[in-house]
Amino acid sequence: MSSDLSFVEFVVEQIQDSGVIRYRKMFGEYVLYCNDKVVALICDNQLFVKPTNAGKLFIGKVIKKPAYTGAKSSFLIEDQIEDRDWISNLISITEKELPTPKPKSKKKKTKRKSK
Repeated sequence: MSSDLSFVEFVVEQIQDSGVIRYRKMFGEYVLYCNDKVVALICDNQLFVKPTNAGKLFIGKVIKKPAYTGAKSSFLIEDQIEDRDWISNLISITEKELPTPKPKSKKKKTKRKSK
C-alpha cells in the first residue's frame, strides 16, 4: 500500500519549523529531507524517523520498526505527529545528529571511438 500525498503534506506542514523540508516520492512511498539530510520515511501512511541517540533520549520509550521489509529499524512515530512542537523538535534533533551527506561525484563521460 502506498502513502497518501495528503498525509505526507500534513507531516511536512507539522515539521516545517525544523529547517528546510522537502520530500521525494520513491516507489510509492516518501523520503523526507531536513536541510538536505534524510531524516525520515513515510511508508503506508506511517512516519519512520531515522534513529539517533539524541532522538532516543528525546522520545523516551521508542517503538522501533522497519519501514518496509528488509529495511533497518527506525523510530515509529504515531500520535505525536499531531503535536507540532514535539515533532518539529524531534526532526531538528535528528537532523543535527546525522552526518552531512557526501557530495555526489560527477560521472565522467567516456568517449566512444568511432569505427
